[in-house]
Amino acid sequence: MESAGKYDYIIIGAGSAGCVLANRLTQDADVSVLLIEAGGKDDYVWIHIPVGYLYCINNPRTDWMFRTEPEAGLNGRSLIYPRGKVLGGSSSINGMIYMRGQARDYEEWARLTGDDSWRWQHVLPLFRGAEDHHGGGDEFHGAGGEWRVEKQRLRWDILDAFRDAAAQTGIAKTDDFNCGDNEGCGYFEVNQKKGIRWNTAKAFLKSVKKRRGNLDIMTGCHVKRLRISDSVNGKVCTGVEFTGGGQEWFAESEHETLLCAGAIGSPQILQLSGIGPAALLKQHGLPVVLDVPGVGENLQDHLQLRMAFKVQGVKTLNTMANSLMGKLRIGLEYAVNRSGPMSMAPSQLGAFTRSDPSQVSANLQYHVQPLSLEKFGEPLHGFPAFTASVCNLRPTSRGHVRIASADPLAAPKITPNYLSTAADCKVAADSLALTRRIVAAPALAAYRPEEFMPGIHFQTEEELALAAGNIGTTIFHPAGSCKMGQAHDPMAVLDQQMRVRGVSGLRVVDASVMPVITSGNPNSPIIMIAEKAAQSIRADRRQLLVKP
Repeated sequence: MESAGKYDYIIIGAGSAGCVLANRLTQDADVSVLLIEAGGKDDYVWIHIPVGYLYCINNPRTDWMFRTEPEAGLNGRSLIYPRGKVLGGSSSINGMIYMRGQARDYEEWARLTGDDSWRWQHVLPLFRGAEDHHGGGDEFHGAGGEWRVEKQRLRWDILDAFRDAAAQTGIAKTDDFNCGDNEGCGYFEVNQKKGIRWNTAKAFLKSVKKRRGNLDIMTGCHVKRLRISDSVNGKVCTGVEFTGGGQEWFAESEHETLLCAGAIGSPQILQLSGIGPAALLKQHGLPVVLDVPGVGENLQDHLQLRMAFKVQGVKTLNTMANSLMGKLRIGLEYAVNRSGPMSMAPSQLGAFTRSDPSQVSANLQYHVQPLSLEKFGEPLHGFPAFTASVCNLRPTSRGHVRIASADPLAAPKITPNYLSTAADCKVAADSLALTRRIVAAPALAAYRPEEFMPGIHFQTEEELALAAGNIGTTIFHPAGSCKMGQAHDPMAVLDQQMRVRGVSGLRVVDASVMPVITSGNPNSPIIMIAEKAAQSIRADRRQLLVKP
């Protein structure tokens, strides 16, 4: 193997968490950092044009191209499972929605970890510190940070009408989803800068690389395993083995290795390194370095149920984009003003509400779009229509990520187990019924909405649960597969500071650390997690330096 050198810190994965950590740790000039990324540079034009997510997802240039195992809850269907494989990670291919979740999410994390520093009042300053909000700084928002948040640069009559209909159904209008209680309906704010995607590579990485000489970045490098050694104090992670440029490499970490490969990649790498459920490791002929049953378990995701409605007498993207003249107008508007449909996030209008009054806070999220198609990657329908996707924010179903073989290049088996509990099936049926009530409200009547997906023949609770299995698809929010927890929890992989229990010098910092998934899009919470990890890492190092 070729040596890539010795560094104070090695970061595996240049996604949202990895970019933040690389930025924050290199603020100390005497610290050396190596950032390893399996994908390439974020120089693909479609990364930066917001609507380009259509060309980045399920594209090997930018996506790991994962698929789920066939899902019983989805009537045997297998889904594509996009994960960013490029500088910026999934922030380079996601929906760009800026969302923190709910204050109660972080109160629950504090309870489950036994650590009050995860409470909303303590993580809010981390969100604000990274943020550059279009409205400037105030009690809830930050100004001058790296993570740009802007209003969208377009509006649609059909979406305004849906918002009015939601209000008539009891979902009040809101202009800000990010103050701790996101209940209400309004347009999403997005991570864009003047109509261009603002990913974490731009925000946290590129300016740092130009100014600081203590950060090395290696792209196109696939991690094989972590190096775990025995010491007088127990097991310790001493570095990482990886391939890149046709060579075998190893790099040594003087202080810590930080695994930021995401909710799929991080448990896979731990398992390949002999850290995981002993039976699984033995099944694939891997030595058991540490039997940790929770590695790869507790997988959670937001399953979206896409309901689509034909409309009349109103403009939608279906009709605009299905003619040559319409496409030319769309392209010209973006070229001149950086606005219009090419500046669109995948979903423009959002709503948070409760599937039934017994819910303690909003447990449903809507992503509403002025378009419709059969499934992702297929052409838009040739008639005017809109889609109202609704997802259960707090699913009780739990899945898992497990290696399929000892080959580091083999994709893992991803089994979300959607709709595997009676509670999730009921929420699914209730949410479809609620969507029908919103669409039947007077504000939409002028456009004569007509449901064609899943279809009005699904009526009873049992039929609606079946319909949910037919139309349900991932909204690309996997989390929880290396969860934090207290020492008495046998399934907790990490302590409250994201350190792997039983191995020193190793942390996981990404969506997999979440004990429970956030109540909304998780990308900005991942940035907050990385900010918190960086504070902890730097504090540990300062303490080490002052020891006699």
